[in-house]
Amino acid sequence: MLYLLGAVALDTAPFSVDEVDRTATADFAVKPLIGTAPGREFMGEGDDTIVLTGQLLPERIGGLTELEALHGFRRAGQRVPVMRGDGKMLGWFVLTEVRERHEQLDRNGVGGMLHHTLTLVKVEPEGASPSLLGSMISLFGLI
Repeated sequence: MLYLLGAVALDTAPFSVDEVDRTATADFAVKPLIGTAPGREFMGEGDDTIVLTGQLLPERIGGLTELEALHGFRRAGQRVPVMRGDGKMLGWFVLTEVRERHEQLDRNGVGGMLHHTLTLVKVEPEGASPSLLGSMISLFGLI
Protein backbone atom coordinates (compact mmCIF):
# COMPACT_ATOMS: atom_id res chain seq x y z
CA MET A 1 0.00 0.00 0.00
CA LEU A 2 1.28 3.46 -0.92
CA TYR A 3 -1.34 5.58 0.88
CA LEU A 4 -4.60 5.01 2.70
CA LEU A 5 -7.28 7.72 2.37
CA GLY A 6 -10.04 6.73 4.74
CA ALA A 7 -11.17 3.32 3.50
CA VAL A 8 -9.59 3.72 0.02
CA ALA A 9 -6.18 2.09 -0.44
CA LEU A 10 -3.91 3.63 -3.06
CA ASP A 11 -1.57 0.91 -4.22
CA THR A 12 0.14 -0.18 -7.42
CA ALA A 13 -3.14 -1.79 -8.56
CA PRO A 14 -5.95 -1.10 -9.18
CA PHE A 15 -5.62 2.54 -8.03
CA SER A 16 -2.04 3.76 -8.29
CA VAL A 17 -0.17 6.92 -7.40
CA ASP A 18 3.06 7.94 -9.15
CA GLU A 19 3.88 11.26 -7.50
CA VAL A 20 3.29 13.03 -4.20
CA ASP A 21 3.71 16.76 -3.63
CA ARG A 22 3.30 18.11 -0.09
CA THR A 23 3.32 21.79 0.86
CA ALA A 24 3.10 22.89 4.50
CA THR A 25 3.07 26.53 5.57
CA ALA A 26 3.20 28.68 8.70
CA ASP A 27 1.12 31.83 9.22
CA PHE A 28 2.67 35.10 10.38
CA ALA A 29 1.10 38.48 11.16
CA VAL A 30 3.13 41.28 9.60
CA LYS A 31 3.73 44.30 11.88
CA PRO A 32 5.17 47.44 10.31
CA LEU A 33 8.15 48.93 12.15
CA ILE A 34 9.80 52.31 11.65
CA GLY A 35 13.30 52.26 10.16
CA THR A 36 13.56 48.48 9.79
CA ALA A 37 12.03 45.51 8.07
CA PRO A 38 8.50 44.59 9.19
CA GLY A 39 8.26 42.31 12.20
CA ARG A 40 6.46 39.00 11.94
CA GLU A 41 4.54 37.31 14.72
CA PHE A 42 3.98 33.57 14.44
CA MET A 43 0.23 32.86 14.32
CA GLY A 44 0.35 29.08 14.02
CA GLU A 45 0.42 26.39 11.43
CA GLY A 46 -0.88 27.28 7.97
CA ASP A 47 -2.26 25.03 5.26
CA ASP A 48 -0.82 21.56 4.81
CA THR A 49 -1.64 20.37 1.31
CA ILE A 50 -0.93 17.00 -0.30
CA VAL A 51 -1.31 16.45 -4.05
CA LEU A 52 -1.29 12.83 -5.26
CA THR A 53 -1.04 12.11 -8.98
CA GLY A 54 -1.11 8.90 -10.93
CA GLN A 55 -2.74 6.98 -13.72
CA LEU A 56 -5.25 4.18 -14.00
CA LEU A 57 -5.87 1.57 -16.65
CA PRO A 58 -9.59 1.00 -16.07
CA GLU A 59 -10.08 -1.63 -18.81
CA ARG A 60 -7.15 -3.75 -17.66
CA ILE A 61 -6.89 -3.41 -13.87
CA GLY A 62 -9.83 -1.23 -12.76
CA GLY A 63 -9.71 1.68 -10.34
CA LEU A 64 -12.97 3.43 -11.26
CA THR A 65 -14.69 2.20 -8.08
CA GLU A 66 -11.98 3.75 -5.90
CA LEU A 67 -12.10 6.97 -7.95
CA GLU A 68 -15.85 7.24 -7.41
CA ALA A 69 -15.41 6.63 -3.66
CA LEU A 70 -12.94 9.55 -3.56
CA HIS A 71 -15.45 11.74 -5.42
CA GLY A 72 -17.95 10.75 -2.72
CA PHE A 73 -15.57 11.96 0.02
CA ARG A 74 -15.17 15.26 -1.87
CA ARG A 75 -18.91 15.77 -2.44
CA ALA A 76 -19.71 15.06 1.22
CA GLY A 77 -16.84 17.19 2.56
CA GLN A 78 -15.88 14.13 4.59
CA ARG A 79 -12.78 14.27 6.78
CA VAL A 80 -10.64 11.19 6.25
CA PRO A 81 -7.51 9.95 8.02
CA VAL A 82 -4.49 9.76 5.73
CA MET A 83 -1.76 7.21 6.33
CA ARG A 84 1.41 6.73 4.33
CA GLY A 85 2.43 3.21 3.30
CA ASP A 86 5.15 3.01 5.97
CA GLY A 87 2.46 3.38 8.67
CA LYS A 88 3.00 7.11 9.39
CA MET A 89 -0.30 8.81 10.19
CA LEU A 90 -0.29 12.18 8.40
CA GLY A 91 -3.48 13.46 10.00
CA TRP A 92 -7.04 14.23 8.94
CA PHE A 93 -7.64 15.70 5.49
CA VAL A 94 -10.47 16.75 3.20
CA LEU A 95 -10.42 16.21 -0.55
CA THR A 96 -10.76 19.64 -2.12
CA GLU A 97 -10.24 18.57 -5.74
CA VAL A 98 -10.34 15.39 -7.81
CA ARG A 99 -9.12 15.93 -11.35
CA GLU A 100 -9.40 13.33 -14.14
CA ARG A 101 -8.07 13.27 -17.70
CA HIS A 102 -9.22 10.40 -19.91
CA GLU A 103 -7.20 9.32 -22.96
CA GLN A 104 -7.95 6.70 -25.61
CA LEU A 105 -11.70 6.69 -24.96
CA ASP A 106 -13.59 3.45 -25.44
CA ARG A 107 -17.12 3.24 -26.82
CA ASN A 108 -18.53 3.89 -23.31
CA GLY A 109 -16.62 7.16 -22.93
CA VAL A 110 -14.13 5.79 -20.40
CA GLY A 111 -10.46 6.30 -21.10
CA GLY A 112 -8.18 3.36 -21.65
CA MET A 113 -5.70 5.46 -19.72
CA LEU A 114 -6.94 7.83 -17.01
CA HIS A 115 -4.67 10.39 -15.34
CA HIS A 116 -5.81 11.64 -11.94
CA THR A 117 -4.83 14.34 -9.44
CA LEU A 118 -6.11 14.36 -5.86
CA THR A 119 -5.72 17.52 -3.75
CA LEU A 120 -6.08 17.15 0.03
CA VAL A 121 -5.93 19.84 2.74
CA LYS A 122 -5.26 19.05 6.40
CA VAL A 123 -8.06 19.77 8.87
CA GLU A 124 -8.70 19.17 12.55
CA PRO A 125 -10.40 15.87 13.42
CA GLU A 126 -14.15 16.23 13.79
CA GLY A 127 -15.10 17.24 17.30
CA ALA A 128 -11.62 18.52 18.18
CA SER A 129 -11.71 21.93 19.78
CA PRO A 130 -8.58 24.13 19.72
CA SER A 131 -9.14 25.11 23.37
CA LEU A 132 -9.45 21.47 24.41
CA LEU A 133 -6.31 20.57 22.48
CA GLY A 134 -4.40 23.45 24.07
CA SER A 135 -5.55 22.37 27.53
CA MET A 136 -4.40 18.81 26.93
CA ILE A 137 -0.98 19.97 25.70
CA SER A 138 -0.52 22.19 28.75
CA LEU A 139 -1.44 19.26 31.03
CA PHE A 140 1.26 17.11 29.45
CA GLY A 141 3.72 19.99 29.87
CA LEU A 142 3.09 19.93 33.64
CA ILE A 143 3.72 16.21 34.00
